[in-house]
Amino acid sequence: MRPRTPRPLVVDTLIATAMVVVAVLLGRESRSQGWPELDARAYVLVALSHLPVALRGRHPLAVFAVAEAAAVAYVTLGYWPVVCTFGVMLALYTVASVRSLRAALVCAGCLAALWVYAGVVSHSPSMASVCGQALLYCSVLVWFGHLARRSAELTRRLRAEQAERARRAVAEERGRIARELHDVVAHHMSVVSVQAGLARFVFDSDPGKARGALGTIADTSGEALEELRRMLQVLREADPDAPERAPMPTLARLGELLDRVRAGGLPVELAVEGTTRPLPPGVELCAYRVVQEALTNALKHAGPARARVELRYGAHELTVRVTDDGEGADPARVPTGGGHGLIGMRERAKLYGGTITVGPRSEGGYEVRLTLPTSAAERSRGDTPRAER
Repeated sequence: MRPRTPRPLVVDTLIATAMVVVAVLLGRESRSQGWPELDARAYVLVALSHLPVALRGRHPLAVFAVAEAAAVAYVTLGYWPVVCTFGVMLALYTVASVRSLRAALVCAGCLAALWVYAGVVSHSPSMASVCGQALLYCSVLVWFGHLARRSAELTRRLRAEQAERARRAVAEERGRIARELHDVVAHHMSVVSVQAGLARFVFDSDPGKARGALGTIADTSGEALEELRRMLQVLREADPDAPERAPMPTLARLGELLDRVRAGGLPVELAVEGTTRPLPPGVELCAYRVVQEALTNALKHAGPARARVELRYGAHELTVRVTDDGEGADPARVPTGGGHGLIGMRERAKLYGGTITVGPRSEGGYEVRLTLPTSAAERSRGDTPRAER
């Protein structure tokens, strides 16, 4: 259990009580210092100049005014001035730490005037020393109070920035989950839709092919539900007794993705250049999702076509290229805003410091090219997207 932090009012009350005790003990030395001994009237003024400090956090200006007035009365009656200075000095520091600099300077002028007035009443032999002390002490109190005020403002600003960063992190995580949901639903439902249309078309003429299409629908929808269940689990509180969730898709599962796309009616071939090696999980997930989105677009928009997926493992980067030879997009009719799939691919590429180009090819068809640094030292932000079908 975390220890309780004392409330400011309780702390200030203890400070005020301690100051009264110190002032009373110091007042008993008045006669030895050549000043009148404290009487009942003096004790009342000592209490009035120190006890209000307990409320300095709530009413700093009022506390300063009461302490200043009590100290003026105390000095006017001829008592030792030092006894009544603690409360008004702490009140000045408080005003400087929570109010404007202008208010602090006005209060500092009042305290300096009290200091000089005490020197005049007591017939001090060195008024220059009294004035110097007044300016020095008041300046130090105002300065330290101002520093405390600025420190408090910086602390509040830092907390606000931390809260804003936390809010942005939550928003980014929600965006990531939304992109994951888009990728899963768009790909799997496209396959389901194509297979359902095929099954309906050949249901009477070729029952065997219809049964195969229905089997593909069952497998694809089951995998979609599995991925959706895994992502929704992220939104729940962590449960140490919960069963282990399925791993995130990686390039090792790219063959399963291509099999589903082929079953959906789009012939796809895979080409790998370079030495295959394990990559950071985020890089592999990014590459997998971009391939998934590109093939989903080809499945939906390319018409009768063939697709090709190329993976090139470089020394410091991974290049992914997905092309198809389907119906080419007319550059004059390509929308400039892009859809949610393009936005998701762009943001994934940015997240891992990669670049992505998306658009129609001059020889026909469509191309998606993704380049991802495979080490943190090589990552740099940047993307040059063009358009999405």
